[in-house]
This record gives sequence, C-alpha cells and structure tokens, in this order.
Amino acid sequence: MELPVIQRIGAVIRTQRVQREFGIDALERLMEQYLPADQIGEVRRAYEYGKRLHEGQHRTSGEPYIYHPMAVAKILAEMRLDHTTLIAAILHDVIEDTGVTKEEVGKEFGGDVADLVDGVSKFQRVEGMSRAELQAESFRKLLLAMTQDLRVILVKLADRLHNMRTLEHMEMSKRRRTANETLDIYAPIAQRLGIHFIRVELEDLAFRNLYPRRYEVFARAVKDQIGDAKSIIHDVEQKLSRALRDEGIGATVIGRQKNLYSIYQKMRRRKLKFLDVMDLLGFRIVVSKVDDCYRALGVVHHVYRPVSEMFNDYIANSKSNGYQSLHTTCAGPQGRKIEVQIRTREMHHIAESGVAAHWQYKLGGKAGSSAPQVRARDWLKQLFEMQGGAGVLDFVENVKVDLFPDEVYVFTPKGEIRRLPRGSSPVDFAYAVHTELGDRCVAARVDQHLEPLNAILGNGQTVEIITASHARPNAAWLNFVKTAKARHCIRNFLKNQRADEAIRLGRRLLEKSLRELKVPLAALKDATGQAVLASFGLKDMEALYASIGLGQRLAPLVARHFLPTDSQRLAGETVPLAVEGTEGLVVDYAKCCRPIPGDDIRGHVSVGRGIVIHRVDCKHAQPRKTAADEWISLVWAENVQGDFVAELRVKGENRRGVLASIAGEIAAAESSIENVQMAERVDTQTSDMRFVVTVRNRTHLARIMRRIRRLPTVAKVTRV
Repeated sequence: MELPVIQRIGAVIRTQRVQREFGIDALERLMEQYLPADQIGEVRRAYEYGKRLHEGQHRTSGEPYIYHPMAVAKILAEMRLDHTTLIAAILHDVIEDTGVTKEEVGKEFGGDVADLVDGVSKFQRVEGMSRAELQAESFRKLLLAMTQDLRVILVKLADRLHNMRTLEHMEMSKRRRTANETLDIYAPIAQRLGIHFIRVELEDLAFRNLYPRRYEVFARAVKDQIGDAKSIIHDVEQKLSRALRDEGIGATVIGRQKNLYSIYQKMRRRKLKFLDVMDLLGFRIVVSKVDDCYRALGVVHHVYRPVSEMFNDYIANSKSNGYQSLHTTCAGPQGRKIEVQIRTREMHHIAESGVAAHWQYKLGGKAGSSAPQVRARDWLKQLFEMQGGAGVLDFVENVKVDLFPDEVYVFTPKGEIRRLPRGSSPVDFAYAVHTELGDRCVAARVDQHLEPLNAILGNGQTVEIITASHARPNAAWLNFVKTAKARHCIRNFLKNQRADEAIRLGRRLLEKSLRELKVPLAALKDATGQAVLASFGLKDMEALYASIGLGQRLAPLVARHFLPTDSQRLAGETVPLAVEGTEGLVVDYAKCCRPIPGDDIRGHVSVGRGIVIHRVDCKHAQPRKTAADEWISLVWAENVQGDFVAELRVKGENRRGVLASIAGEIAAAESSIENVQMAERVDTQTSDMRFVVTVRNRTHLARIMRRIRRLPTVAKVTRV
C-alpha cells in the first residue's frame, strides 16, 4: 500500500538530512583526520558493497537501510577506531539481512572483517527455541566473539547507540523491550569496559523511552532546580581555573550537568526526594601528572568547603574497568553541592573511551595488567570459566549479576586488594580468593572481629576467612551473595550434591521394588539391566537411579521392566523403605502435617521433588486408586538423625509475659522456635498462639508439650 503524500515527503526530507550526516562523504571527512588514503579507499569500497547488498531495504523511519550502518561507522570513527572496524561496522548486518555468507565477506575484505561481522550477527533461531533463549544465545555468541576480538563489542555498542537514537519510530512495546535490554545488558557492559560517553547516552535514551512521562518531569525539575546552569558552571570553571593557575598547576576545568538517569538511580537507591539531591552539577579537572591531581585536590578544598564523607581515591584503588580519578563533593555556589573529579589527561582518555582508548596504539602483548583491554579479557575469561554446564539462560543471569557498577575494596590478611560489588559478603570474598576457600568457609574475621557470613563488607576492611574441613556450601547463601562466581559455585555444588543424593535414594527405591517382585538384584547388572536402560534411552544405571530418586520415574513401574513379562509378577512381601533423615535435597517433609520420627508415615513420589513424606493420618496422604503406584510405604530408620519441624497450638490466658514464658520453656527443652503466630483475639481474656519448633522425635516433642502445660497461664497444648 502506498504511503500518504505527507508521509512520503517526510521520508524524503529525513533521507536527505541523514545522507548529509551519515553519507560516505561525512565519514571520509572524519577518517582523513587519522587514517591513510589507502585505508580510506577500502572503507569506501565497503560502503559501495554494503549499499548494493542493502538496495531496496528501508528502516521503519523510511530512509534507506544503508544509512544505519554508516551511522554506526561514524560513531566508531569519532572514537578513532581502525579501518577494519569501520568496514565491519558498515557490513555488520549483511550476513543477517542479505543472505551473504561469512565466507563471501572474508573473500572480499579479509578474515578479520568476516569474524567481526559474524560476531555481531544474531544467533540463528532453532525450531522450538523461545524468544528469551534466542536472545540469550545471541548474547553468549557475542561475548564469545569478544574473547577473540574486543572490537566486536565496540561495533555492537555503536549499533545499539544508533538504534536507541532512532527508537521513536518503533511501536511502544518494542521501544520498552529494547530500552529494558539496554539498561540490563548494554549500558552495564559499556560501564564495565569503561566507555563512559556511550554508557551515559544509552542510559538517558533508555530512560526516556522506558518512562517518557517520568523523563519529562525530571528534565523540567532539574531545569527549575538549577536555574541558569550555564552561568553557574561558567563561574565555577573561572574560579577553579584561576585558583589552580595561581598555584602553578596547568589544568583544564570542564563543567557539566549530570545525566538524568544517574539522578533518577541515585534517588531510587538512597530513597531520596528530588529536592534532597543537591549535586546536580559535576566538574572535571584534567592535569598533566599524578602529583598535580593531589595538589589540585587541595586547591579545590581551599576554594569550596568539602563534604568530608563524600571522597573517593580511585587513583590508588582503580576500578575494575581501569577507571582512575579523585572524586570529591563540595559545597558550591548558593549552597549547591558540586562533584569534582580530578584526573590526568591519560586517565581522562581512558575514562571516556575505556577499551577503545588506546586501540590505535595496538597495545597487544605490551599492555600492562591494568590496561582496560587486559582487564576486559580477564573478565570475559572468568565468565566463560564459570559457565561450566550452566544453561544459556543461567549464563546470561550470571553475566547480569557480574555487571555491578559500584564496588568496594577490601584486603586479604596479606594486604592484597580484592574488588567486590557493593553489598558483598565474606562468602563473596572467599570465592573471589579461591573456590575451595568458599566451599569450606564457616565464619569470617573482619578487622579482627568475628562476623557472620552474611555481614556486608565495607571499603578498606581486612577480611580473614575461617574454614573447617567438614564445611559445605549452604543453599541459604544464595539469598545474600552478590558475585556471579559465588552464585555459580554454590549452585554447582548443590546440583552435584542433589545428583549424588538422588542416585543413592533411587537405588534404594528400585532395590525395594525388586525385592517385592522377588526379582534378584543381580538383574541390575546382567543383560536384563542393559535392556531396561536401552528402553528408557539411558546410558547407565546411575542415570536410572537418579531419575527414580528425583521422582521422574516410579520405582514400582521401573521394577516391572526387569520381569520376563508383566504377567509373571509375583506377589511378594512389601518391605517399607527406611528414612534416615540424611537424604537431603531429594526427600521433602510435607508442611501440611509436618511428620517427625515416631509418626506413621508414607511417601508420595513427586516429579522434581523426589519423595514427599506425609503422616499416614494426613488428609493429603490418602492414595487414590488411580495413582496408587505414586505412594510408597515408609518407616523411620533406627538411627534417624537431624532436626525436624513440628507445629503446636497453645491456648492460654491473655497476660503480659505469657509469650516469653512459653518461649523460655521451649528453649529449656533444647528446642528452637522457627516461627510464632498470634491468632486474632476473639475476646480479651484468652490468646491463641501457634509455634513452629524443631524436635528430634515424638519423645522430644512430648517433653516440650509437658513443660508448656505446666505453666499456670496455659490452658491447652495440642499438636497441629
């Protein structure tokens, strides 16, 4: 259908404007500033090649598609990237959108260009793959390509930046989805790689598209709050420049208004009202030498009174992306807080461009351990080492967890610095030092004081981990750890532990069922066992045991496969399975009846949960005829171990201190309280309380109930 006349005219006007800004002539003017003529010629040839392939393709805004890759190339040319990267930027969509193969691109422009273009191209959809899985696979493919050549992510970030700049032409749902993805992944990656200007613009554009109304309100509020920001910035620049010159320090002072998204995030993080956010203006002082940074800091504090608790030395303790600077906050003109960053010219170059800062110098093997490129490669290497057998969605979650912009710096007992995300615990620290240290940790000594493992670490603290040979990772640690490495190691241990427990339980369940059918256990190892494995498509008996232990297959049904025919099933004596209390993750205790040792019990085989144990008299433990095979007979083993949970209902007088006296009796009986609930009072004379307590068995529970009954304020105690 033909577009309306006004829309066609608008598309033509936009195309002419885009051609002037993003055509090959505009790109050549940029390249002439730093590239030789022969390389510029190669880039022009790539433009002609890409223009021919994209012929007839248009963007949603109406202009020819070729102007998008040219805009991406222009962003990279402004960063002074090499001609290979510019060619890859111009061709970055040809494999995905035109049907040209990687081999054809390589034949025309070389293997490096082909690898870069392929790295940026999305993962090809496989039948049955969800949208989330497709995005995750594309992201993993991108990161894998980054490990080979970091220029891949520079092309991708420039591509995302231009897409965000032109997002207004998309429908609202697509805009929100793209903005969310940008804030979740691409802006944090730009931050991690130290590319400040891309990160700031991505965040503000995503903020404007995700919350357009909120963005407008913030923009107006900042303008009203600052007033004539230009005059304030000019006055501060002049005052600081004059003071630095008087001290003989050659410096450039640059003032700016802070980006809206950083203000919004600060309000959310600290739960502030807008009027409480005072430091809306920021200033950078760029000097020649590191010594001048500290001298300039003294000058700034002499001119404007510093806010003492708001100072950070990122020169001595650089960030993980290589960022270095002194940060201080002062009381500026009209009582407004201003943030001042002081750095050398080289630090400023790295702070703005990160991994792209020294690309034209081709640091390669000569780069020091603190170079942004080296840090980025080390980060990527760590991510893929942690991946192991994790699924693609888990891998992407690990990456998101690891993309923390805020950090704390803590010390090992030997004085080595460890960088961790803000809010990290001693467990995060232990795993950052070594996986085995994390697996064995039981406590921590922070600045010579014992602290629990969920304590939050602060800047400058010295952390010593206390270990024990019997210690193991705890699933509860997942509730407070912050680093991707700690989360991955804990999950990996629990997954392996669950598999081992499932194998042991599955073997016991199958052997029990075989005994009931009078089938010799030797059948598990002879030809019959191999035939059963083949029928289920499993490689070995351990896989069969695990599937039974996890509830994916029912032991009585599996046992029948070991009979010559189903009709030859022999009636045998039913032998209950003994519960030892140490089965761990593959045995669960029903919360509806809370069974404890001494109760008559039966088990329900549940897919994914293993065996769920109920009391025989529980209303949920009455097997239906159609599902009789899902229930198994259970007994408690003689040597049952562990603490179990029971629930008590206590009725007593409504007096002051009654709750405390009951809690005291429970503690005196060597039990602990897991939960307390007070029912809504019907009258003012009595109170109805429910206690969830830990017990060893029915005898222990009876002793607790007797102690509570002896209290004069208690009228009745019953087990729920």
